[in-house]
Amino acid sequence: MVTKEVTGRTALRSVGVRELKEHTSQLLREVGERGEEIQVTSRGRIVARLLPPVEPRDLQGDFDVVWADMDRLAEEIGRRWPAGVSGVEALGEDRR
Repeated sequence: MVTKEVTGRTALRSVGVRELKEHTSQLLREVGERGEEIQVTSRGRIVARLLPPVEPRDLQGDFDVVWADMDRLAEEIGRRWPAGVSGVEALGEDRR
């Protein structure tokens, strides 16, 4: 039995485990081609969701931003670091 659950943003289809077993190919095609999300239920409880594939993002730009921020932070710490104090000494002082 296929049902639709209305949420704040869209109607989600729900199929029982038995229907999923009987119509797997059709349901997967609908998810892949139409981008639908389908909830799979067992005895009325959601046990899985079929989701359309998501194209992977190029994360290199994100990494570049993070490393640039880390470099800026290291420079700022270096400018403010007291002369003649090691990191070990600074942490030891902080823990006392």
